[in-house]
Amino acid sequence: MENRRTLASLARGLLAKVSWYQEMGIEEMKVPPHTPLTLEEIRTQLGDCQRCKLCATRKNIVYGSGDPHAALMFVGEGPGEEEDLQGLPFVGRAGQLLTDMIKAMGLTREEVYIANIIKCRPPKNRNPQPDEILSCEPFLMKQIQAIRPKVICALGTFSAQTLLQTKLPISALRGKFHDLGGIKVLPTFHPAYLLRSPGEKPKVWEDLQKIMAELNLKKPEKKNSPS
Repeated sequence: MENRRTLASLARGLLAKVSWYQEMGIEEMKVPPHTPLTLEEIRTQLGDCQRCKLCATRKNIVYGSGDPHAALMFVGEGPGEEEDLQGLPFVGRAGQLLTDMIKAMGLTREEVYIANIIKCRPPKNRNPQPDEILSCEPFLMKQIQAIRPKVICALGTFSAQTLLQTKLPISALRGKFHDLGGIKVLPTFHPAYLLRSPGEKPKVWEDLQKIMAELNLKKPEKKNSPS
């Protein structure tokens, strides 16, 4: 009963305020635009994250790295062993290939931003589970909002499916731009997959060139595809 009286009182107060604005000739109340948090503030919010079971087996949280104002953002699946040890994204074998891919585009790792769908390594590098993705997704979305890149390159199935909220396989999603709140997302194969299937590298190079064209990046004088 007390809660009902409190809600009724709040409702009367709100109606009175609306009536006052109308009497003053104010028909529309402007709400100030939301200011996104900075990457540092988001990292502080994340803290020593205990939001899912991965906290029990990780060594380090792998938050992300690169230019906080990057036009291009790469989003992978999750940290591997080397990433877990160093606390940095894409520093193992797949990370070296990603570095080569970025160089082939005429960029450096410092000029892009690199993150993952989940921020802690799954045991034995297994696939991330739905509850783990759900725990990390809000922080990734805040990172994207803070950076506001023009293009996101989604690396692999879990990245593409999470960002685009779809169950379609990466083979059906790659090579085409998709929309994420006004940001263009182009899915492609994960570098770890390319290490196992090097014959797919030409397809990824095609995808990267589409991103280069979208960002008006200067094409290399000769083909410099990642090897």
